[in-house]
Amino acid sequence: MATADEHLKDAEHRMHGAQDALQRELDSVRTGRARTGLVEHIVVEYYGTDMPLNQLATVSVPEARVLAIQPWDKGAMTAVERAIHKSDIGITPNNDGSVIRLTMPILTEDRRKDLVRSVRKRVEDARVAVRNVRRDVQDKIRAQEKNKELSQDDSHRFLDQLQKITDGNIAQIDKTGEAKESELMEV
Repeated sequence: MATADEHLKDAEHRMHGAQDALQRELDSVRTGRARTGLVEHIVVEYYGTDMPLNQLATVSVPEARVLAIQPWDKGAMTAVERAIHKSDIGITPNNDGSVIRLTMPILTEDRRKDLVRSVRKRVEDARVAVRNVRRDVQDKIRAQEKNKELSQDDSHRFLDQLQKITDGNIAQIDKTGEAKESELMEV
């Protein structure tokens, strides 16, 4: 049986996992600026094997609104281009034979508002995930108290620590969401 300290460490680890997942999701949201995180999730079928784009090519940002993808093997150009077309980023690649360029279109006000709503939903999902972890660990600590494995004072102390961990993680999630929203609304 795990101790209350181990439960708290597990909760902290799982809550950080929710934060990391949110950050990865928000990195894939397209803003008016080029970011390499936009294409990190793209998988390219290369000689019958599915490979992440960053294992086949160098991805760079030469200009504020341009993403350059340079495959190490020129034979992979069409496969990379096809994978970008199939992806959900909604940008048409420009292939000049050695480099594939993705030019970020300027977002309309309506599209920005839609993206902000999407970001807020993802932030709320992350908050719910953190609260679910808190509830799970609270149940474990209360069960230990009920089974007389923890004193009531220790149980309250651990539950207070759990609440502080939860509050800190939710504050960090909110901060991440606000940063993404301000980036989206920037013209």
